[in-house]
Amino acid sequence: MSSIATTVPHIANSKDELLLPAFTLWWREVVRFYRQRTRVVGVIASPVLFWLVIGSGFGSSFRSGAGGQHYLDYFYPGALIMIVLFTSIFTMMSVIEDRKEGFLLSVLVAPVPRTAIVLGKVLGGTTLAAIQGMIFLIFAPFAGIHIELLQVLLVTIVVFLVSFSLTALGFAIAWPMDSSHAFHGIVNLFLIPMWLLSGALFSIEHASSWIRVIMRLNPLTYGVEALRGLLYPGAEKNFPLSSAMATLLLFSLVMFALAVLMANRRSTRPAA
Repeated sequence: MSSIATTVPHIANSKDELLLPAFTLWWREVVRFYRQRTRVVGVIASPVLFWLVIGSGFGSSFRSGAGGQHYLDYFYPGALIMIVLFTSIFTMMSVIEDRKEGFLLSVLVAPVPRTAIVLGKVLGGTTLAAIQGMIFLIFAPFAGIHIELLQVLLVTIVVFLVSFSLTALGFAIAWPMDSSHAFHGIVNLFLIPMWLLSGALFSIEHASSWIRVIMRLNPLTYGVEALRGLLYPGAEKNFPLSSAMATLLLFSLVMFALAVLMANRRSTRPAA
């Protein structure tokens, strides 16, 4: 009986050691982001302008699907993913900023597991990215989209999975870095092409054969296709919704495992 009594509090304490630090870091990320209002405006305004300018510019020369879908409508899911990508990038820059300010070192010396630190930071960025992406849905009527409640729920799940995977990937990239300039370089070299080859700007059918192979291997393609299938049920689908969401879930788990691995294997140090 005494062994059972000592085991139960130990399990409860282990949960508190994981969830409480994760919740604290999650709340800090949310408050910190929305206190910087220029970042909020920039994250939403840039993709909106990009969507309007690119969509209107190609509108008369691009048609997609059997119904001749306008490019402004076709590009809408890609612009939503773009907002999620930008938010994930900006929030994970806080890892580098926390290291320079000394906050990250104080967190690392605390008696909490590294998994809790990763979970709190990633969930904080995921929450921000998902909220920013869902805010963009207010422009859905301008793209000819009329969303029902079930569609909103499924879109929320897809946006959350994309946000979680990109935020975890951003954490894994930012963790060993001391310079935000280096982080921007990796982002421009890796994450932006990942978005460009996701079907956001052009469909898989219109791409050349070698680009088509890369697009099918790109996990972000399945996020764009899932959103396009949910927002435009009558549009042509390259992947079933179930397989697209399963791919996103697998990608999210792999990226979180990578983030935890980077946090456990690489030590951090004060910036020079």
